[in-house]
Amino acid sequence: VQLVESGGGSVQAGGSLRLSCLASGHTEFNYCMAWFRQTPGKKREGVAGISSYGSTGYADSVKGRFTISTDKVKNTLYLEMNSLEPGDSGMYYCAADVSRWVCPLWRYPSEYTSWGQGTQVTVSS
Repeated sequence: VQLVESGGGSVQAGGSLRLSCLASGHTEFNYCMAWFRQTPGKKREGVAGISSYGSTGYADSVKGRFTISTDKVKNTLYLEMNSLEPGDSGMYYCAADVSRWVCPLWRYPSEYTSWGQGTQVTVSS
């Protein structure tokens, strides 16, 4: 599976961004997908995850502000980010594993076999 992210940018605190991740090279219906973010010197952090059946999970720090979703026709994963805070800044990566459809460990990078190249999000105060 090939993943390509887009939609990052620079915004002021309180603003919004929508990240997209276009998936190609697979025909499987089942999957686990997620968004991760990383800042220099820190581990990659799970932000939100979703299964092919629509189950979602969120990091506590983004609950109520971020929404993960998929468009199966467009083969695209989205992350709608509202009320952005400076602490949300970082490189955002999408990840996928098409061998599973139950994703209880969605927040762990080791659960995924495919990664995008990342898109930068910068939130200024």
